Amino acid sequence: MSILYDFAIIGAGAAGLSAAQYGARANLKTVVIEEMAPGGQALLIDNLENYPGILEPINGYDLAERMRAQAERFGSAFFDGSVSSVKKEAGRFLIETSGGTVESLTILIATGAKHRMLEIPGEEAYIGKGVSYCATCDGPFFKGKRMLVVGGGDAACDEATYLSKLSDKIVMIHRRDRFRAQKALGQRVLTNPSIEVRFNTVAKEIKGDSKVRSVLLENTQTHEQIEEFFDAVFIFIGSIPQTQFLQGTDIKLDETGYIVTDCGMRSSLPGLFAAGDVRTTPFRQIITAAADGAIAAHEAANYIDEQRGQAYR
Repeated sequence: MSILYDFAIIGAGAAGLSAAQYGARANLKTVVIEEMAPGGQALLIDNLENYPGILEPINGYDLAERMRAQAERFGSAFFDGSVSSVKKEAGRFLIETSGGTVESLTILIATGAKHRMLEIPGEEAYIGKGVSYCATCDGPFFKGKRMLVVGGGDAACDEATYLSKLSDKIVMIHRRDRFRAQKALGQRVLTNPSIEVRFNTVAKEIKGDSKVRSVLLENTQTHEQIEEFFDAVFIFIGSIPQTQFLQGTDIKLDETGYIVTDCGMRSSLPGLFAAGDVRTTPFRQIITAAADGAIAAHEAANYIDEQRGQAYR
């Protein structure tokens, strides 16, 4: 007979690991399902210095390992496997994984989102060594340095504006002849004296040694190429929420595929919660993902109590 869990968490990033701790502490029979190593996007962080209470920078792997060990100490189980589908039957969730079916009374989707990559030579090799997808996370490491921002949407404009507060040597490139960002955001960038905007320009290769040193740029109209020195490359060309396994369900997603939740991390399907980068949220950081996970665990416990008629009133 299979185990019936109270709280099944899909994804072992910051949101999932935080939820695992809070779920177990709430005396929920908790399991975390992860297809790779715990940590999620945090594994790409070489030096994390903005997590409250951690004075000395820590790398993402070490932080994730601490969070995993803490969750296990409180009683959470961990299950290796990839999830192919989720469905709700007779008041419980059936999670189909590569290792079999997992049953649970509640479920948390914490699968995160993957950054879209340029897929050019040097990009992957220099992730954490000057290539970044998060200005708030890594921008402070390059104060006063020459930075390249790639992208033309809302996120790219917002992040370029943030970086301009750290350096007056920001170059922003976009492959088209105008931004696709909201007009106000684009205008803010265009009038910022610390940002040099170049339209019709793409990055072809990122070069360096132990870190980023230069980027090969190409004009899309003339095809002229030029190699320029940069200390860092920030790429903001969108992200892909990991919600493919939810296709065919009634769970509400926004136009870009993120799960829509309320402030209690509740989705449109009762008993199913979402936390971290996979849900609609205005700010994606490790600390906000961890907070989402804690809230989701608390609300999952409340949901189970309500179903059992044991809700505290």
